[in-house]
Amino acid sequence: MKFTLSWLRDHLDTEATIEQIVDKLSLIGLEVESVHNPAEALSAFKVAHVLKAEPHPNADKLRVCTVDTGTDTVQVVCGAPNARTGMKGVFAPSGTHIPGTGLDLKPTRIRGVESNGMLVSEREMGLSDEHDGIIDLPEDTPIGTPLAEVLGLNDPVIEVAVTPNRPDALGISGIARDLAAAGLGTVVTTEPEPIQGNGPCPVAVRIDFAGSDRHLCPAFAMRLVRGVRNGPSPDWLKQRLEAIGLRPINALVDITNYITYDRNRPLHVFDAAKVRGDLTVRHARRGEELLALDGKTYVFEPENVVIADDNGVESIGGVMGGEQSGCDETTTDVLIESALWDTGATARTGRMLNVQSDARYRFERGVDPAFTIPGLDMATAMVMELCGGEPSEVLLAGEIPDPQRSVAFRPAEVKRLTGLDLKPDEMTRILGDLGFETSGQGDDMRVSVPSWRPDVHEMADLVEEVTRIVGVDRVPTVPLPRSAGVAKPVLTLRQNRARFARRTLAARGLVEAVTWSFIPKEHAEAFGGGDEAIVLSNPISSEMSDMRPSLLPGLIAAAQRNADRGFSDLALFEVGGVYHGDRPEDQDEVAAGVRRGTAKAGGGGRHWAGTAGPVDVFDAKADAFDVLAALGAPVANLQVQQGGGDWYHPGRSGLITLGPKTVLARFGELHPRTLATLDADGPMVAFEVYLDALPQPRAKPTKARPALNASDLMPVTRDFAFVVGPSVQAGDIVRAARGADKALITGVSVFDLFAGASLGEGRKSVAIEVTLQPRDRTLTDEEIDAVAAKIVAAVEKATGGTLR
Repeated sequence: MKFTLSWLRDHLDTEATIEQIVDKLSLIGLEVESVHNPAEALSAFKVAHVLKAEPHPNADKLRVCTVDTGTDTVQVVCGAPNARTGMKGVFAPSGTHIPGTGLDLKPTRIRGVESNGMLVSEREMGLSDEHDGIIDLPEDTPIGTPLAEVLGLNDPVIEVAVTPNRPDALGISGIARDLAAAGLGTVVTTEPEPIQGNGPCPVAVRIDFAGSDRHLCPAFAMRLVRGVRNGPSPDWLKQRLEAIGLRPINALVDITNYITYDRNRPLHVFDAAKVRGDLTVRHARRGEELLALDGKTYVFEPENVVIADDNGVESIGGVMGGEQSGCDETTTDVLIESALWDTGATARTGRMLNVQSDARYRFERGVDPAFTIPGLDMATAMVMELCGGEPSEVLLAGEIPDPQRSVAFRPAEVKRLTGLDLKPDEMTRILGDLGFETSGQGDDMRVSVPSWRPDVHEMADLVEEVTRIVGVDRVPTVPLPRSAGVAKPVLTLRQNRARFARRTLAARGLVEAVTWSFIPKEHAEAFGGGDEAIVLSNPISSEMSDMRPSLLPGLIAAAQRNADRGFSDLALFEVGGVYHGDRPEDQDEVAAGVRRGTAKAGGGGRHWAGTAGPVDVFDAKADAFDVLAALGAPVANLQVQQGGGDWYHPGRSGLITLGPKTVLARFGELHPRTLATLDADGPMVAFEVYLDALPQPRAKPTKARPALNASDLMPVTRDFAFVVGPSVQAGDIVRAARGADKALITGVSVFDLFAGASLGEGRKSVAIEVTLQPRDRTLTDEEIDAVAAKIVAAVEKATGGTLR
């Protein structure tokens, strides 16, 4: 919403400065988005008197002018053909930026003659394309007067953001009412005088709605004005419209635009000579068309509301008029329309047709129904003043609704809800200044809501009105009460697990991504989904038809998009929901990630896989185990089994289980067929950790932490290499070794795998490192050898392996 300061002062008698007005607007809920003062850019340009204009001694087309600026006399070299002695022009001193040319003036010598400043043309000022000569002002223009004042460009333009619940602030009179209530002046808005017409309106109006559709156009007021002389608007009207970004068209159209902004009362004018028969407000017929005033042709559906005559559709109800019946310089008889349109129907029509207009913007938020006839009278008075003519009587079809309602109000609610301690008289004064009428006292007070405030329905709305006018800066700042003791945890177990998973994966070098929960059907089927229960009935696009059964499709697609842009070495993760049905229990929380290129997890020491080269299945396995460890899973008791799912490589994937049936995670290299389905390049490894599958933590008898179980003795490591059959898994060897002595053995890890002819056909060597941690004393060689013997015996019994 834009308006000029002088326009505001037509409605508000105030001595406040522009800065005070801007500050107060923001405090009362009308946030100021910008203030543009064209006078600031023209502040250096002043009216000057050319005392003398003589020929240049060294140039035939130049003149040496002696210029009186009002404060000084300077010499200027000028090449304009109209520069002459005694004229009044516009002077720009040295140091001025010339907006039309982009030059910055400085003292100079032109053909040997000193020149200080410049006499400027309209094009150099950026006012027009006129460059035949310098600006020639009337002789009575005072010397030294700022140019902005002479041109009427000293009127700041204020733009405020109006929330959808405040349609009254879409009129300048409404903004003035708020400022006056806030103590920044007095409202001086004049109410339109009723216009007595001469004879009935010759054009009838029929509202062709019944029953439940009657609200689409509850009232339609119109009158004819005969014998008008349409032409350009007066300068004051054109300047105001141009200042707020509107293009003046002609007086009849400009009057309707003026009242739209002045009183939030959109109007429309028809050229009566172009209207055939009577007007009918009705639903459009499918396929009907209208060439609108914006030059576009719109095709209608039955849901649209239109105004039609015998020619067909002439206007889109509450949105925009038609070109065929529009007013131009030949108009002599004009029909002025002031109607009420349903907010929802106006918004739907505007969206369907993709048309924006000031009328739609206001009608879809709500206009004052009580101003329907006064708005018509105001427009009629302006038409008669600017264009002449004789008006008819007002024709009213339908009935103007009475929106008057009263709301119970307890003054004590203001303090309870906001903390403001105000006297009842001050609250009553504020509400009265805003147009609310109060009756009763104390808890029996009732407030009548004015017709221009459709957003006020209950007591809390009245509290808000009082608070914003008083100023939110007066609302006391009160700290929230702090309860004694340590605050109880507020995060759920699932939220904590998701949080720890994110921290762990980020620490391992993966970057968090947030992908769509909807994926194409073929992608869902590739990851075990595609069931009808998770197909979207109204997808946002055909490529997002199914709820995701896994986080991996989105992560794979994201990794490939990065690879296509040159970032091939990438590690991404996401924590979110996956879906297997339409019931609440069919949603699982999962932490998943993908690695591509050489984006390996951190490794080191004697890890047999090393840390160089492309990513492999063991990087994904390490990611999954780290997440499980961070979430408190019993890592020592977990088992790794073959097979991670159809979307993983069958020989390079696995399951992490707790017991034979509880699957906690999957990991592995993605199957080439799966990557082809997602149009992604491999190799790529991935993992999925099912957060909801983790066992619930056991309830502890006390919140005290257990005693630190640490030893101050050095651990002892021993290496073992076992020759086993080809079907023996390394995990079986690790579990057997770990169980040989649970008191001393604190860690077992695989660090080498060897297969060769020296071991025999079908045999392999698996090397493990076992860590022994003494507690109370240093171990002797005999004790270490005894534990080693237990390890060898346990592995031989469990796997049949022999010590190499």
